[in-house]
Amino acid sequence: MPEWMRLVQTFGIFAAGYLARPLGGVLMAHFGDLTGRKRMFLLSILLMALPTLLMGLLPTYAQIGVAAPLLLLALRILQGAAIGGEAPGAWVFVSEHVSPRHRNLACGSLSLGLLAGILLGALVARAVNAMLDEAQLMAWGWRLPFLVGGVFGLLAMRLRRQLHETPVFAELQQQRALSAELPLKAVVRDHPGAIALGMLLTWLLTAAVVVTILMMPTFLQGMGVSRDAALAGNALAVLAAMAANLVAGALADRFGAGRLLALWSLLLGVAFWWFYREAQGGAYSHALYALAGSAVGLTAMIPAIILGGFPRRCASPGCRWPTTSPTPSPAA
Repeated sequence: MPEWMRLVQTFGIFAAGYLARPLGGVLMAHFGDLTGRKRMFLLSILLMALPTLLMGLLPTYAQIGVAAPLLLLALRILQGAAIGGEAPGAWVFVSEHVSPRHRNLACGSLSLGLLAGILLGALVARAVNAMLDEAQLMAWGWRLPFLVGGVFGLLAMRLRRQLHETPVFAELQQQRALSAELPLKAVVRDHPGAIALGMLLTWLLTAAVVVTILMMPTFLQGMGVSRDAALAGNALAVLAAMAANLVAGALADRFGAGRLLALWSLLLGVAFWWFYREAQGGAYSHALYALAGSAVGLTAMIPAIILGGFPRRCASPGCRWPTTSPTPSPAA
């Protein structure tokens, strides 16, 4: 089939995971509010690790026909549901362990960890491409990153068993102040504005990460950039994004998340336009790709801003947690 059709089908299966994210997020958030953050944290990594491992073991189309892409699609949907609960669950877990004064830096550190996983994937992909020729890569080499990723995910699940429940949830559980109704119903009824803002900011976060980091190596190869150069540039962009998350998170805690988000959003627009225009004109640059990657530092502020729209609640008069959000600064 034509190259463009193959690309559309490949990204179509990739996109299916994003369609499953909202459902996974709602279900895991529901039970996370009722049974604890740690349990859902364990479930989300299991739902990510097993499908990833099974992808590396899938029979091919030549072996089982159309069942092969259908199984791949099903596993990708499970991955999407897992990350739908994993990312917001991680934001809540981290933010409930730190002071609100350091929330942006905490979320920036978490984003750094997520980007480190992407970097590890990029390095594995580059190593596989360097060690194997095209025939070996197409025959069996493509399975290696999935197998390695699945094993790492299962190891991460064992490590997460050592985590402690967040102080906020433990306090609410002790005081029997957990939600007595469907959590989704309470959120939709009481926080419609925060939901709308959260959706808009999540679109910005997802677009920045997916387009700049995840899809760009494929786009660059379509523009004539070699696979090795595209993967090398991608690794530099991820490193720049990791550093930027720490810097942006620390500055946001000091000067206000809203102000820093506006600054980093402007950087994203300018840097990405400059980088993409040069790449399309045949002047691809590692330095410009790294600059565009540094703009992904906005992923430090977005989770903290979203979480600030959903204040903690306590039913007991002796509860230590505030029943309303602190008054935001003008910068926020």
